[in-house]
Amino acid sequence: MNKKTTHKKMKNDLIPKLKTFEEVFKKSFQSAEFRSSYNEEMTRLKLANQIRDIRQKQQLTQKTLAEKAKMSQSVIARIESGENGISLDTLNRIASVFGKRVELV
Repeated sequence: MNKKTTHKKMKNDLIPKLKTFEEVFKKSFQSAEFRSSYNEEMTRLKLANQIRDIRQKQQLTQKTLAEKAKMSQSVIARIESGENGISLDTLNRIASVFGKRVELV
């Protein structure tokens, strides 16, 4: 090996190998704690999307939904963003406006 090749090899040994998202996710998903948190987050996001979709299908604005559910528009916006959890009471109030019931299965 010449001096140039040796320098290049040493430099490459110092650079960590980058991993793909899939590799990192697969390894992380092996943890029960990560799996639980991931599933909880996915449930929250699905619920947020369902609320937004139903509201839009019923041609309600966030403000109108909020007024009918007796809460502020900002609460609806935060729920639909999926960034915040939702209490069972709040979920029941929103479901009632949509003519739906909350059931645990």
